[in-house]
Amino acid sequence: MTINEIQDEIIEEFTELDDWMDRYQLLIDMGSDQPALPEKYKTEQNLIDGCQSRVWLQADLVDGRVHFQAESDALIVKGIVTLLLRVLNDQTPEDILSADLYFIERIGLREHLSPTRSNGLLAMLKQMKMYALAFSTKM
Repeated sequence: MTINEIQDEIIEEFTELDDWMDRYQLLIDMGSDQPALPEKYKTEQNLIDGCQSRVWLQADLVDGRVHFQAESDALIVKGIVTLLLRVLNDQTPEDILSADLYFIERIGLREHLSPTRSNGLLAMLKQMKMYALAFSTKM
């Protein structure tokens, strides 16, 4: 699936829920379903700066696509990182770098996050794009 197809799918899932408490629960459920990050990747090097919670992000280039794995110690943040993984995981570096991540605004996520979580979201996204940029120079 393309990045935009995945985003449209997420928008549809979230717009089916009118109440933001239900949307938060969906985020928590998504994060709970995410496989645990192997302990070997829970290193200082993989911690994302700018997140109030602890978020680890591992990226590898596999067959020309960026494979991300991540985890957070906070439930809602784990859901947010799971959403980002769902959209950007196993995409090409070029597609990640050129992606317009409109789903964040469309589902109302940015306006319903605290300033610290919003900063964390931006930090996660920035780190994912930095990995994509680094991998694009190796191809």
